[in-house]
Amino acid sequence: MENKYPKNERSERSERPERKEKTYQRKERTDIIFGIRAVLEAVHAGRELNKILIQKGINKDLFEELRAALTGKNYFLQYVPNQKLDSLTTGNHQGVIAMIPPISYQEIEPLIDQWLEEGKKPSVLVLDRITDVRNFGAIIRSAECMGVDAILIPSKGSALATADAMKASAGALNRLPICKTEQLKQSLFYLQQSGLRLVACTEKALVPLHETNLRGSVAIIMGSEESGITQDLINMADISCKIPMKGAISSLNVGVATGMVLYERTRQELVG
Repeated sequence: MENKYPKNERSERSERPERKEKTYQRKERTDIIFGIRAVLEAVHAGRELNKILIQKGINKDLFEELRAALTGKNYFLQYVPNQKLDSLTTGNHQGVIAMIPPISYQEIEPLIDQWLEEGKKPSVLVLDRITDVRNFGAIIRSAECMGVDAILIPSKGSALATADAMKASAGALNRLPICKTEQLKQSLFYLQQSGLRLVACTEKALVPLHETNLRGSVAIIMGSEESGITQDLINMADISCKIPMKGAISSLNVGVATGMVLYERTRQELVG
């Protein structure tokens, strides 16, 4: 049988160094704390945590001290399969991982007091139960571009500042105060008493957006795509308005709707 390769070519081929397979080491995340002791210390220190992931069926004796420390605390707990925890870290998580927010949340009341003392007319965007983190991030980005002074969200039932939200916001989460409140209705009452007009943007309203005065000190309320603004908050509002639409589909993505409302406010401020 005829040899396909000359002798010298075969020898050169055999002398070539073998290629080594590249190995990639997964980079550890910086937005988590893992391990029972580490999470326990964070809880004792009162550190802000977006949520705590706990392995389903975790050893009760191992978890007992942390469980006791969490009693009475306002942390969001989520029980997940062990595979979920393994996907977040290669370290020994012991069945517990806490998610760290990339920002520090603030309280709205001191900020309002400060701005009023400075003679400023603050604008606040209130997000009532917006749960999608990418919508949340995109809204923050639009709010920063349109000159909003602060974002107000409820502590429960709302998207939080996560790595995904940070990415969607194009960094705006670092530039705009994000305020959390245990009692959204009470915080809105405080804004009202401080001279801010509450404007609820809802499809239930009769007044179109372009006929609504959005100038000056104002708190604009946007609700979830599923159920809109809570009726209690609509009842509190000084005025409700809607975005006029001509198409067959009667609702907008909340991120798009918020951008339209904030643009209208900016337009009104610019034209005087």
